[in-house]
Amino acid sequence: MRIAVVSLFSGLFEAYSKESLFEKAVERGIVSLVPVDIRDFTSDKHRTADDIPFGGGAGMVMKPEPVVRAVESLGADFDAGRRIIVSPRGRLFSQEIAEKMSELDCMTIICGRYKGIDGRVGDILDAEEISIGDYVLGSGEVAGLAIIDAVVRLLPGFLGDIDSAETDSHSIPGRLLSAPEFTRPREFRGHRVPEILLSGNHEAIAQWKRRRSLEITFARNSELLEKLELTDEERAFVESLKLSRFERD
Repeated sequence: MRIAVVSLFSGLFEAYSKESLFEKAVERGIVSLVPVDIRDFTSDKHRTADDIPFGGGAGMVMKPEPVVRAVESLGADFDAGRRIIVSPRGRLFSQEIAEKMSELDCMTIICGRYKGIDGRVGDILDAEEISIGDYVLGSGEVAGLAIIDAVVRLLPGFLGDIDSAETDSHSIPGRLLSAPEFTRPREFRGHRVPEILLSGNHEAIAQWKRRRSLEITFARNSELLEKLELTDEERAFVESLKLSRFERD
């Protein structure tokens, strides 16, 4: 997979590509990262990439010309790929979107700064706006890195054990929040690993994990349960959780 990142601070991505599993994936040809510095495509001696907004208001807006030129400099290799502008007003990023992105041959991620990127850029480049959450960052690069990290770990061969990704929170099947994980020692500061996990009974362990997933999802993100097909037993279990919450309230 080829990922181009168009940014005012391309060095952040160069550093990321040399770390841990990502560096190994690059060496093995699983993924390649192409950082593009927007300032290289400005047209004045000061390398100006922003200007005051039309209509007034505080802050600065990233100019359209250098951003569009930077993306177009990638050439035909990236023309057919998906183009994404990271923006707090974009569609909310999810594990499902990450899974679909991981099937692409290439994509371009455009990172904003200041008050954002001139609104014409998305139309000119046919780029989709994606948000990583209902909050505002000072750096679009942080959001871009989050998207890249979520996508590349799903590429075949990136993780040593693909089951590790498939059993994460929000992953299929189920898209529930995952049950907590434990490792040695069995007891730490008076807290013991749940006995069921030491039993060797894989069926009972799977059932325990499923119920813990349902409990945690119900407590922290119950909307996920509305999209899930549950067995009769699981529905009864969720109803018992609702009753317990009602009695506590």
